Amino acid sequence: MTNVTSSKLTDHLLRMDGQEDICLALYAPSTGSLRRTAIVNEVLLPQSGERSVHGNASFSGSYVLRACQKAARTGQGVMIIHSHPKGRGWQGMSSQDADAEESYSRLALQLTGEPLVGMTLAGEGTWSARTWTASESTQADYVRVVGPSLNVYWNNKQRPIPSSNDRQMRTISAWGDKTQADIARLRLLVIGVGSVGLDVAVRLAAAGARHVGVMDFDVVQEHNLDRMIGSTQSDAAIRRLKIEVAHREMARAATASSHEFRTHNQDVTTVEGQATALDYDIVISCVDRPYPRAVLNQMAYSDLIPVIDGGIGIDVFSDGAMRGATIRTHTLTAGRPCLVCSAQIDMSEVTLDKEGLLDDPSYIAAAGQAQRGNQNVALLSIGVTAGLLSQLVSLVAKPGGRGVSAPLRYSLTTQSLEHLDVKSRPHCPFEAETGRGDLRVALTRPDA
Repeated sequence: MTNVTSSKLTDHLLRMDGQEDICLALYAPSTGSLRRTAIVNEVLLPQSGERSVHGNASFSGSYVLRACQKAARTGQGVMIIHSHPKGRGWQGMSSQDADAEESYSRLALQLTGEPLVGMTLAGEGTWSARTWTASESTQADYVRVVGPSLNVYWNNKQRPIPSSNDRQMRTISAWGDKTQADIARLRLLVIGVGSVGLDVAVRLAAAGARHVGVMDFDVVQEHNLDRMIGSTQSDAAIRRLKIEVAHREMARAATASSHEFRTHNQDVTTVEGQATALDYDIVISCVDRPYPRAVLNQMAYSDLIPVIDGGIGIDVFSDGAMRGATIRTHTLTAGRPCLVCSAQIDMSEVTLDKEGLLDDPSYIAAAGQAQRGNQNVALLSIGVTAGLLSQLVSLVAKPGGRGVSAPLRYSLTTQSLEHLDVKSRPHCPFEAETGRGDLRVALTRPDA
């Protein structure tokens, strides 16, 4: 859920008088290749006579029916959410709680086609959740609250706190055991493992991340060797997949006692590639094409998966000398402007890229457009790596209690860093889809 939704629910459920309370909500399913997520989409506060507070809290069948009918009309599911004011940490269920949720699970499934989801809010702010199938509940692995910072509430029984080791002591000293445990358990995906993406993936492994995926469908070539640090002439000679190089270098750098590094020879603009990306908690985008960036831009809001995006632009004079360079980084998440609002992608270029016209010399000449630049050097790409990873630390570790800022721009010419005054546009179609999950407008193309 978004941080705004979490605050709204907290204000209702944690009462000044210390009694339990309850409400219903609608959720949108978000279906990945392996993971299914329920995104809290709309809070339905109780109307007069629909719930009673008497130490514990109870609710009427008409309240559930109202929620089910609205969910059915909008293609969503129903949640029952209640509080445990004296609870701490991930909450189990009393027999009374279980009976109340189980009694409505069949009705919710029958009317909406989606399983009933139950959630509990502990008094110190920890969320927990479960899904009902028939008359049995399955505990969620965790609950994510997404905004300028990412807060994750873990089910330690299903996702145990990983042990640290001496190789990670300097890293842990920077942000503490809790943040290190978060980084170790989060599922992190790097899309595009060229010069920047390869470096990002390796540094994640060195920091102790245990679940890192890399997605790319390209191979190593001679012209990559001046930037893909860790790739070899042998890799270029046999045209080794970039994801294979990334996996090899991550395995060498890993400090976690155990890890699960995955490779995805896929394109995120396909249905299959997007489904894979939906299995992850944070995506780091190291691609420069308009079409995949648009797909990731949408996913950051519709599926509440923060996307950390950045890149470098190098300007040269006609004689080949450097005019200047600009590095930009930003995190796409609820409460921060999207790529279109920040003028980082043009939807007309997305259409051209989707049709393959941006690389068609005859089209470019006829349209009078400039050829897309591809300048990049290892001496500057490391700056993009640093910017992206700084965004990740801000999102997860929240230095000083603050999350990610507005988009950042660093100018090599003036050696200056700017916080760009970028606002979300009124009626932004991407941000309007926040929390829509599978109900999003399809941008992907069929699998090849």
